[in-house]
Amino acid sequence: MNVKQFIDEKLEEWVLIISFILLTAIIFAQVIFRYVFSYSIGWSEELGRYILIWIAWISASYAVRRKQHIRIEMVKNKFSVKIQKWIEAVVLLLWFYFAMFLAIEGTKLVMNIQVTGQTSPSMGLPMWAVYIAIPLGGVLMSIRLVQQFYFLFKSDQ
Repeated sequence: MNVKQFIDEKLEEWVLIISFILLTAIIFAQVIFRYVFSYSIGWSEELGRYILIWIAWISASYAVRRKQHIRIEMVKNKFSVKIQKWIEAVVLLLWFYFAMFLAIEGTKLVMNIQVTGQTSPSMGLPMWAVYIAIPLGGVLMSIRLVQQFYFLFKSDQ
């Protein structure tokens, strides 16, 4: 598997796997320290929350790639295959518009937060680093939606 193929097919999956392992380890350590040693790791809950936010946004892109988002297809399935493709194209375009909205408005949000210099309470992380997951998720979804649009009409040939 070459680098391009890895980035296209496996990058999000590996990032999610590593993130889940890290999240599980942090929360497990927090539970052990709290209930066995009666000591709380103050930053662990905050970091766990931020990792979960990133997982949610990257998972949205991964679900687009795998065609795993929840859909209501009852109406679409009543039409012929040709019309179904056009309905799917309209849905992908609308979804792309929403993903680009997230990317653009999320970038504005991140820039506003960066100007304020806000940091997280326990870890002192710059909050823009947490919120950058929103525009990143929007950009990744947009890329995956363009791919899905391409695959939709490529199969016509």
